[in-house]
Amino acid sequence: MNYHVIYDGNCNLCVTFTQLLETFDRGAIFDYTPMQDEATLQEFNIPPEDCEMGMLLIDAKTPENRWQGSDAAEEIVRLLPIGEAFISTYRALPGIKWFGDRTYEQIRDNRYQLFGKRDSTYRSAYPIGCSSDRNK
Repeated sequence: MNYHVIYDGNCNLCVTFTQLLETFDRGAIFDYTPMQDEATLQEFNIPPEDCEMGMLLIDAKTPENRWQGSDAAEEIVRLLPIGEAFISTYRALPGIKWFGDRTYEQIRDNRYQLFGKRDSTYRSAYPIGCSSDRNK
């Protein structure tokens, strides 16, 4: 694993995205923790109010390298196989990046109303700090 994904473990959309990413990646590139894991947030110096700005992606080797919100989503896609070509095209189209950022903000700010809130926090099968052999 090379990157930590911090997602809203109570948001149905966020959990679905995390589960989809887990299915494709199987812990090879990413590990995960919900924003509700206060101990992990403290470990990475992330105040809970920062989580209000959306998902986070942290470079495990260089933790000061961080992306948040739509930038985190783009970076996650870019890191996946053939993702670089998709993100390069996306960013090259006039106005699309701006539109994507605004759309992300609207979804982020209304995620529970649009997609619902879980009764319990989802915890990934590939948590941050788990160093088991995940590629078996």
